[in-house]
Amino acid sequence: MPTGLPPVVDGRTRVLVLGSMPGEVSLQRQQYYAHPRNAFWRIMCDLIGFEADAGYSSRLRGVLSAGIGLWDVLRVCDRPGSLDAAIVRETMEVNDFEGFFVEHPGVSQVFFNGAKAESVFRRLVAPQLAAPIDCIRLPSTSPAHAAMSYRAKLEAWRAVLDIG
Repeated sequence: MPTGLPPVVDGRTRVLVLGSMPGEVSLQRQQYYAHPRNAFWRIMCDLIGFEADAGYSSRLRGVLSAGIGLWDVLRVCDRPGSLDAAIVRETMEVNDFEGFFVEHPGVSQVFFNGAKAESVFRRLVAPQLAAPIDCIRLPSTSPAHAAMSYRAKLEAWRAVLDIG
């Protein structure tokens, strides 16, 4: 079973964006949101102001400088392909969020990149946390979520800049 990516955080991180589990392209490249049709980096570029064609490490520095960290709810799962609907429920193992929030007490908000990340977090993680955390679901940036326009996704994602 594939293992997810490590969190992208630093001492400035106030907001954590959680996906469900990296897709095949992201796992192959060991980069968050690596699928060329995923709108995540385009949205971040438009919101934060770094160049869309910047290298991966520059994009990571861009989100971190804005107080935004990245991770996924699942540490491990079996999933044929990249669609969240294909995740085999019995194989899901969540990341260590209790330890994460102890190590990163400045994180005050969690934003979910789509419904699957939210549902798994609320079911398997939230009940185990010592203290509640402010959580908000945003529309998925995945190319599979094409029913919503880019402009509508961009407007919804502006919420990550309202760091409390």
